[in-house]
Amino acid sequence: MAADARNLTGEPLAVRPPDVGTAGAERPSTAHLQRTAHPPPPAPDGRTAAFAAPARVPLPNASGPREATTRLIAHGCWYPSADPAGTQVAFICDRGGVPQLWTGPVDGKAVHLLDDGPDPVTEVSWSPDGRWIAYTTAPGGGEHTRVLCVRPDGSDRHILAGAEPGSSAHLGCWAHDGSAIAVTVAVPTAVPAPDATAEAGSTGPAPADGLLPAPWQGRTGDTQLLGPAPHTDPGPGLLSPLLTVETTAIGAPGGRTAPAAGFGDGLSAYLIDPEGVAAPVLLAVEKDAATLRVCDLSRDGALALLRRGPRGRREAVVLRTADLVTTCVMQVADGDPWIGSFSPRADTLWLRSNAHREFAVLLAAGLDPEGRPHGWSVGAARDGSDLELLRCARDGSSAVLAWNVRGVSEVEVLDTSAAGRPGADADASGRLGRDREAFGRLGRDQEEPGRPGADTGPSRSVSLPHEVVTRITDAGPRLLLALSGSRRRPGIWWLPDGATPVRTPWSSRDEDAVPPGRPPVRPVPLRPTARDGLPLNGWYYRAPGRGPGEPAPCVIHLHGGPEDQERPVLNPLYHEILGRGLDVFAPDVRGSSGYGRSFVDADLGRGRFAAIDDVADCAAHAVLAGPADPARLAVMGRSYGGYLTFASLVWHPDLFRTGVAVCGMSDLATFFEGTEPWIAQSAAHKYGHPERDRELLRALSPMSRIDALRAPVLAVHGEHDTNVPPGESEQFVRAARERGVTAEMLTLLDEGHEFLRADNRRLFRRAAADWLQRHLST
Repeated sequence: MAADARNLTGEPLAVRPPDVGTAGAERPSTAHLQRTAHPPPPAPDGRTAAFAAPARVPLPNASGPREATTRLIAHGCWYPSADPAGTQVAFICDRGGVPQLWTGPVDGKAVHLLDDGPDPVTEVSWSPDGRWIAYTTAPGGGEHTRVLCVRPDGSDRHILAGAEPGSSAHLGCWAHDGSAIAVTVAVPTAVPAPDATAEAGSTGPAPADGLLPAPWQGRTGDTQLLGPAPHTDPGPGLLSPLLTVETTAIGAPGGRTAPAAGFGDGLSAYLIDPEGVAAPVLLAVEKDAATLRVCDLSRDGALALLRRGPRGRREAVVLRTADLVTTCVMQVADGDPWIGSFSPRADTLWLRSNAHREFAVLLAAGLDPEGRPHGWSVGAARDGSDLELLRCARDGSSAVLAWNVRGVSEVEVLDTSAAGRPGADADASGRLGRDREAFGRLGRDQEEPGRPGADTGPSRSVSLPHEVVTRITDAGPRLLLALSGSRRRPGIWWLPDGATPVRTPWSSRDEDAVPPGRPPVRPVPLRPTARDGLPLNGWYYRAPGRGPGEPAPCVIHLHGGPEDQERPVLNPLYHEILGRGLDVFAPDVRGSSGYGRSFVDADLGRGRFAAIDDVADCAAHAVLAGPADPARLAVMGRSYGGYLTFASLVWHPDLFRTGVAVCGMSDLATFFEGTEPWIAQSAAHKYGHPERDRELLRALSPMSRIDALRAPVLAVHGEHDTNVPPGESEQFVRAARERGVTAEMLTLLDEGHEFLRADNRRLFRRAAADWLQRHLST
């Protein structure tokens, strides 16, 4: 275990002198890393948790820059991060068969592999001083991740956090001078033996033997959710930005998270020196946390912007780093974890938030020198559309906004240089500027005339060559966009001033997206209506070569989440299925994102029964709309979509001829027993609490209706999946076979909840398409 963080021992963090980097540039000042010591809070039962700073573990240098492998011609490139000059970009690419870390020029062809290891890379961030590239990997393809750093030339590669057995680490933001990077760590903590607890006079509740799975027996402890409950008026007595709503924590006895998952009392956020000279600085600790990420630091390091909270209850927290005082809390939207940033002078906070609204907007607050907000206002909003991605320029002059318009992205660049100038006027069109009504009493009573706010200038739209933007980053004077679409694999494009995006030469060309002679299919939108009148949405893919009036076998494919959204992007699985002569209909049932918070929350609690019926209603619409053959329907989905697949087969046993469930939950009680603690925190809000709502969870579990199963089923799972453990598929397949129903299971080696390796992805696609073709073609 690594040594304790310096600020937990009472010693101030030393400031090292400037040094010389690989390019010969002088090292920027690190004075903003100075901190006052803050001891860790005692645990509720009197224990002191063994908060330990992550260990720095040197690794062999990468093999150095080398030419790109051509194992996959039709590869994908995504998650770009540019160097300070904007001429080079680090990105993730699967051209070698697994997502790996690459670098290349924005407008040149030569690319280099910086980490040729077998572990998939999931996030990338180039330091503001250009000296380091930080990135996240998933060892063994599983769900526990670690954060690494490497020089741009491939040297000095090392693990920053996540090396300890059973730990996991997640990437945060860089300090603006590049001297430190924020990392969130979940590590095992010191847990006293049972007899030691008894000697200390513990009076904790006795386990409820036989009633609940072990990690949930004797659950105790509370946590606080800061911010108003969704869809509620704050009320006259709750006008402060710090609002407290008590909720119930989920965890093992004593308020600890489930020990079976290998984690202790929650998540800890550190500032870590990539050089390894200065000791890590502890910024925040969240007990029983579902998530914790440091999204931005002010230029002087005095303020930190954190995101925390379970799905559907995310919050932005402004933390004053000198004394660790929380100065502001505001609800923010799910989706992209990079929720916002400070202006260069830290006098304005920009957030992507849906507080007190159906859809996310660009929200701003003027901040005083202590980080306290002076009032909230809206800088940009669109009726019926979520602000999905937000990227603020480093100099504060502009913000790039990506809006989700029924699954398709629309991008605009907004002038924010007026923010912070007292008396600046908003855009006269009314779409930009202040929107006090949206915040009711909260906004009106806190706003002060003449303070910095969301005063913005004009905006300009960006014409996109493909349907969906997945990431935006700045590259000096230019922008980088990660794009995907129904007829191309993910690629990276750069945006010249006042021009349309230009594809980087090392991204796949459109003609490389699929094999010759099998052009990708552009889907058409369908708008089903649920039996209770709720409007639904989806995308229909027609198999090539079929006449417009010819009924076709159809696969209803269901996304995960539940709050994911079906987007019109190239899905190799769909292309494989379409190549077998089968149509695909991919709907957004209730609980999906992109259609407002009420739609996302429509499946909560007993509303999930209606979500299961939505699947049948979407299948009926595909038939009534003309293209689908009612006698040859299948259902398929992954993660939550896998759960819906199991559920649809037993709730509507005569509707579907077969099903393919991928990483799906079959019994919600065993799912809560085996999943990661932070996933359990979010899942309890979505599905029900495993203790208080166990009867509802039993009624919602496909295993409770397994006797109704008629259709053959294929289950697919990654062997290292700890989000939804493989036992969820195994028990459903075993029970089906015991009842004489055809059932098979495919386990993919070295994969977790996501299938990331090219060979395994190909095996999965072909096995699923073979199964569907066999059961639907006759």
